[in-house]
Formats: sequence, C-alpha cells, structure tokens
Amino acid sequence: SPCRSPMPQPTIFVAATRQHVGKTTVSLALMSGLQKRFNKVGFLKPVGQQHLPVRDESGNQLRVDKDVQVMKEYFKLDHVPYSAMSPVIIPSGYTARYIDGEVSNEAQCAAIRRAHETISSGSDVVLAEGTGHVGVGSVVEVSNARAAAMMGAEVVLVANGGIGKAFDELEMNRMMFAHEGVRVRGVVLNKVLPEKVEYVRSKMGRLLEQRWGVPLLGVVPELSYLSKPTLAELEKALDGDLLAGHRCRTLHYGVENSFLVTTGLRRFLRRAFEQRSPSEWRRPLFVTHVTRDDLLLGYLAQHQRLMTAQGGAVDGPRDWAGAMVLSTGASKGFPDKEAFPDDTEPLTYLTQMAKDSNAPVLITRYGTLDALHIIESYTAKHSIHDTARVSAAVAHYEPNIDFDALLQG
Repeated sequence: SPCRSPMPQPTIFVAATRQHVGKTTVSLALMSGLQKRFNKVGFLKPVGQQHLPVRDESGNQLRVDKDVQVMKEYFKLDHVPYSAMSPVIIPSGYTARYIDGEVSNEAQCAAIRRAHETISSGSDVVLAEGTGHVGVGSVVEVSNARAAAMMGAEVVLVANGGIGKAFDELEMNRMMFAHEGVRVRGVVLNKVLPEKVEYVRSKMGRLLEQRWGVPLLGVVPELSYLSKPTLAELEKALDGDLLAGHRCRTLHYGVENSFLVTTGLRRFLRRAFEQRSPSEWRRPLFVTHVTRDDLLLGYLAQHQRLMTAQGGAVDGPRDWAGAMVLSTGASKGFPDKEAFPDDTEPLTYLTQMAKDSNAPVLITRYGTLDALHIIESYTAKHSIHDTARVSAAVAHYEPNIDFDALLQG
C-alpha cells in the first residue's frame, strides 16, 4: 500500500468481527496490562465515527472519538497529545464529501501516518483501536485493514463467544487483513457463557493453531453488569426528562428487568413487590403510559416504603432502587390523531409526590412499546463519566488475557 509506514515500535491494532462485540472493553484491558509492562503506552483510534469536543493541552477545543477520551483520561496518557489520537473522524456527510472529491485519500493517509509517528516517537508500545467490523471505512478507503497496514500494525481480533459462528466471522475478517498484508497476532473471544469457557478455550484454541498458527489470547466469560446502561444513559436514549430521583442517574439497570406494565394496580403490586423480595429484584424498570395514575401512585407508595426500610440508601449491594418510565406518546403503529394536554404529564400532585420522595420517574415522548424497544435494544458504551463500569471491565477482562502470548507475537 502507498500509505504503509512501518514503525520500529510494535503497534497492536484491536479489531472486531462486527459492532458491539466488546472491542473497546478489550482495548481497555490491553491498555491496563501493557501499562504494567511498559513505561509509556501510546493510544490512537485512526478512524472514528462517534465524536465529542475536548480541550487539548493548550486549552484549545477539538473533536475526538469518544473512546479516545476514555483512554486518555482514565489511563492518564499525558505523553500522548489529543491532536494525534483521532486523526480521521467520519461525521455525517463525510462520505458524500469524499465521493465528491472534497476530501482526498492522500490527506487521510497523511493524517493517520503523522498521528502514528507522533505517538510512536514518545511511546514504548502503541495500542490502536479500530471501528466497527474490519471493513468499516472502506467507502472512504480507510477500512480497519487499510489503517492497520498504514501503521505497520499487527492485529488482535475480537469476536463474541462460541466456535462455529465465531470462527466463520473471524475468517472473513482475517481475509481482509490478509489482503492488506496485515498479520493477525491473536484472538480474544468475548461474552462466553461461563459454563462454556473451558470447552471453547480448548476447541477454539486448537482450531486457531491448526488453521492460522496463532494463539487464542483470551476467553472472557460474560459479565452482564457491563452491558447494563445507567439511568442517565437511558434518559438520553429516550430523549427523556428525569422528574426526580437524580441520585439514581449513575446506577445501572438491566434490560432483563425492564417491564411494560399493562395490568391493573393490584396485579402490578403483587407481581412487582409481593412475589419478589427487593434484594432479588433490586433495580426493575417499569414502563407504562403517563395516564396510568394508579400505577404511578402505587409505585411511589412502594418506593417510599422501601426507602424507609433501607434508610434511604440506593447504591448498596442489596438496596432496592426501582425506576418508572412514563410514556407520553403513542406507538408508531397506532398514532394519536391529536395529542391531549392531559396526556403529556402526570397529575400535578403525583409529580410533587415523586419529587418529595426523590423517586426516579422518567418522562419520555415515545409510546410505551417504542420506549421498551429502545431500552431493550440499547448497547451500553464506555464513558469517562462512568468510571465504575470502566474499572469493572478492566478488572474482569485483564486477568483473562494472556499477555505473554500477545507480546511473544
């Protein structure tokens, strides 16, 4: 490739078979482990899509990929300038501009090469993270495979657990790297059922050695906590407004405990509060329509009772902190012909009750079915504002990765 620029320091490029398989989480664990073995570890995300504004070392504002901020701030990468960590960002409209010739391939290559050289020159080892699956970025001629080739990197491929489907996806992505002359150094399998870890390690380990001659670097058992969004993340995803219970914003809620409540009050209370102890069902998320004043009143009464019983605490290992999502809209399949003002907010005294008891009640403009779908399909992502999740991810993943095998390469 005309963009290739191998560097003397080893660069490890983390790529994935598809989106949402845990590439960033593996990168966090690799960074933590590499920092224990090298004095200075550099990081960059050569091509990014989701970006946010940050202040660089001189106080100037620039935009970087969201994962870059997590890496730099959490791991205190003071020797790595923000300006070199996110050389190519693909915002909305970028692809059209590229096709129209407003953005050149040479400029992209130069930006990635320059960023890599800057970070390499001040680091003992460089970690790079891809975006999406290996082919992402191909439309603007900077796929993950092309970016890795530009940097002379070797790849750690991440896939979700299993054997057959996982290997099929790994092989397809490996071929893209092979086409660019990039070597896969090893594989990490993520989100493996705990009872299948040893079986998968044995079979996939043998398969990778036989077919590719590379090691299985890690088999990470699934940890459901890492996929649970915070209430603040759900508030944003639902384009909602938290009426009260703001102290619960940083708590994590599992989609498996999200329920659309359509029953009467008595059945709701029986199923939600009598048939389960609070410690068994610590953070349920009840979704119902804003006009169900009876359900909201019942929830608020139970919230008040449980807060009294547990001394007002919500973040202890056995504390109950259930939340209620109130929908003001109608679902797409059955839209309202016109919206009635009374259907867009709870009764005034119920709103005041929620505020007085500091109960987490979230209002969303979506209909109940659409709101539940958004919650159930939400993929939690790492953020510098949720260091508890980052720390938990590193603690869970790092011990499951064989760094000796990785660095022997």
